[in-house]
This record gives sequence, structure tokens and C-alpha cells, in this order.
Amino acid sequence: MACEDCSSHERGEKRRRRFAIFGILVFHCVLVSWGAWRHSPTADEVGHLAAGISHWQVGKFDLYRVNPPLVRSVAAVPLIFFMQTHIGWDGFADAPYYRQESYHGSELIRANGVRYFWLLTLARWACIVFSLIGATVCYCWAADLYGQLSGLVAMVLWCLAPTILAHSQLITPDVGAAALGVAAGYAYWRWLRRPAWKSAIIAGLVLGLVELTKTTWIILFALWPLLWIVWRLPERPRFREWKCQALQLSVILGAGLYLINLGYAFEGTLTPLGKYSFVSRQLKGATGLTEAESRSMLVGNRFADTWMAPIPVPLPWNYVHGVDFQKRDFERKMWSYLRGEHRLGGWWYYYLYALAIKVPLGTWLLIVLAAGLGLFARGYSAGWRNELVLLAPIAVILTLVSSQTGFNHHLRYVLPIFPFAFIWISKVAQAVQFGHRKTTAIVGAALLWSVTSSLWVYPHSLSYFNELVGGPKNGHAHLGGVAVDSNIDWGQDLLYLKRWLDK
Repeated sequence: MACEDCSSHERGEKRRRRFAIFGILVFHCVLVSWGAWRHSPTADEVGHLAAGISHWQVGKFDLYRVNPPLVRSVAAVPLIFFMQTHIGWDGFADAPYYRQESYHGSELIRANGVRYFWLLTLARWACIVFSLIGATVCYCWAADLYGQLSGLVAMVLWCLAPTILAHSQLITPDVGAAALGVAAGYAYWRWLRRPAWKSAIIAGLVLGLVELTKTTWIILFALWPLLWIVWRLPERPRFREWKCQALQLSVILGAGLYLINLGYAFEGTLTPLGKYSFVSRQLKGATGLTEAESRSMLVGNRFADTWMAPIPVPLPWNYVHGVDFQKRDFERKMWSYLRGEHRLGGWWYYYLYALAIKVPLGTWLLIVLAAGLGLFARGYSAGWRNELVLLAPIAVILTLVSSQTGFNHHLRYVLPIFPFAFIWISKVAQAVQFGHRKTTAIVGAALLWSVTSSLWVYPHSLSYFNELVGGPKNGHAHLGGVAVDSNIDWGQDLLYLKRWLDK
């Protein structure tokens, strides 16, 4: 009889948990869908949508080459297959120093008129799937590490974080990169725990997908082998085990590389290094020239007359040119603003400061609590190797992005670290099962504070600032200045302005 009662209780718990998961995901979808419908096109979305359509209609990847094509290609699916979208491709050029996505984006608007807003809304709704993937992986990974309640906390933090809500409404690649980045990390962690060919193939497939969202994730080709070595050293495996796992890791990395090329339809794959025309000073060989001399030299190739020239590059032509173009943007330097100071260039601590004032204070309280409990309380840590796989991408991405001080405009450049942080933070929910009442009360209050602070500003989540700086009304004094960008005003409120003017 006791066993039957226990079994009935477990079934009830599962039903309640599934209902909670379903409710959180539905609420998140409603919030994101409404915001996607109400907001006007942001500055970058105009180019992204045109580029996504061009990939399907023209079969080329020149437009918006600074980012890989996966997210915008998904955004364009309902327009290509279910809607008649008017756009011409006159003047389409593929020179490495051209960026024509804004021009073709404007042409798309002119060709479709007011109907463009509905097309953009459909494209935005198509991209909600990436946010749902992120929420699901946050739940699964946190539940595996810290328990089911922690999984729910991680999911809530993802679904109701203002930065996630804001960018989930857009067709820009940031949430897609964050969601598939944590999915790739989860798949790789599962392989590390139990190396097998099935889990290796899954990890390789997800690696390829995340590489097609943002070039930032190219770091995984170096980070994952390093994590594998660190993970295995304490176990002291035999040579045969090392050999087998090394082969599986090679398959993971090889599958990821293959999918990058597949995503670009193998466009220019294996082009010799000497045949590229680079625009960044470092790659075109202008590092010894003045800025004026470098700009007058539109393209170049420092490898053209070296022994490296005939080496085939195992990456698509436009993927390589995208990395090169992004490098040039940071080399040129742009005016940036931080807390009352304008500067030609940026600050190494810009993203740390932006995180401090753009992440809800309730979430910061949970971070402090997670760090304290992990260090000083028993049972809250999942083991140093498990948590290293979570924390390493955060440290590497923050270091990499902060080192690029050519300009500072967008907190979204570090958005891929958010899901890893949410999962690590969720360990605090274990206070409930441990019976730590005071800690449980603090966790509940902090989580409620975080959610309330975010929803109080919704649907204007893109311009969210926490109470530390007085909320959105004072955000411009900290991250405003010369650039109208994704920290405050990216053009998303122009339809609200029109409605206000009409009244």
C-alpha cells in the first residue's frame, strides 16, 4: 500500500512539473510573440531579413557575411515557402569590401510597403524556436546537475530575463547563438561523462549548428579538446581509452566543420589561402602602414607570396571573409560611450559594467548566493569538472569579447554566456530539498525580484536597466551617447512613436 501511495505521489509530481514547464514555455511564447508583433524593425533586422531571403532565392551568402546564415535563413522560411515576397536583386555584388545588406533591406521595404511589417513579424515568430531550445536545454542540464527544481529555476531565468526576452523577439543571431551554444555544451558534457559513438555524433551535429549562428563559437574547436584533456586526467585512462576517445573527439570536430561547409552549400570551400582578398589590416598585410595608407589599400593578402599561399582553407569563402570583415571593424575603431565619457575605441571592462546594470539585481543576488553556497556549503556543488564545463565558456567568451576594444556598443555580444550562467545559478534551488528555510526564502525573494523587475519594463525589454542606475529612464547616462544601439534604442519603438503621434 505504501508503495502504491509513493508511486501515486511520484506521478502527481511529474504531472505538476510538466504542467509548470508547459506553463513557463507558453507564457514565454506569448510575451515574445506579442513583442515581435508590436515592435518596429531594428537597425540590423532590415539587413538580416533581406540576407536570409537572398540565401534561399539567390543561393549566395555574400549579404551579412559578418554573421553565419542559420538564424536569418530560418527567419526567411515562412516568407519563401508560404508568402509571396517582392524583392529584386539588381546591383548584387560580391566584392569583399562591400556590405549591401542594408541597401537590399531597404529595397525589400520599398517593394512591399506596409505589408513589410507583417512579413517581419512572421520572420520573427519563426525564430522563437531558438528561444524554446534555450529554455529546454537550461531545464535539462540544470535538472541533471542539481535536480528538477533547479531545472525550473534555470528555465524561469532564461524565459523571463529582460535581455533574452528582448532579443528573442528579433531575427538577429544572438539568441540563436546562445540557445544552440548551450545545447552544444550540454551535448558535449554528456559525451564527456559517457563517451560513446552515439553521443559523439550528436555533439558533432549540434556543434555544426551553433557554428552557423555566430563566428564567436569558433572558440569551441580549441576549448573542447582542452576540456576533454582536463576532464580525463584525474581518471588516468589507459592508452586504448585515450585513443578511442581521441578518435571520437576528432569525429565531433570533423562533423562540426563539415556542417559549417554544408550550411554554406560548400561555397568556396578549400579555396587556397593566397587567393583571398582581405580587408583587415592584419590579414591584408598592412600592419606596418599608417591608417591612411591602410585605408587606401582596399584589399590585400599577406600570405599571397608565402609558402602558405597554396594551403586550402577548409572553410566557406564567405565565412572567412566574414571573420576578416569583423576584424576590420574592430581595427578601424568607432566612437563609444560609457558613463559620461566618449572615446574613440572602447574599454576592457565595458561588458562587465553593462552586465552589472542590465542584469536584474535579483539575478545578481542569486549569483552571489550561488557562489557562496558553492564554496562554503556542502552539497550545492556538482563537482569541479561538471561546473568547469559550464563556467569555461563564460570565462573564454567574456575574455575574448572584452579584448576587442575597437568599439563598445552592444551587450548582446556576450549574450551567449547567459544560459551557462543561469544553469550554474540554479544550484541555489537545492536549498528547498536540503530544508534550508532561510536560504529558500532568500532564493524565492531574489527570483521574484528578478522576474518582477523584468516584467515591469516589458514589452520594452531591450531598454531595460536595473534599479542600481534608476531603471530605463537613466540608462542613457550609462550606455547611451553617440550610438543608437541595442542597449537602449535600436529603432524598435518607432511604431509606438507613430501611435503616440496619431493620438
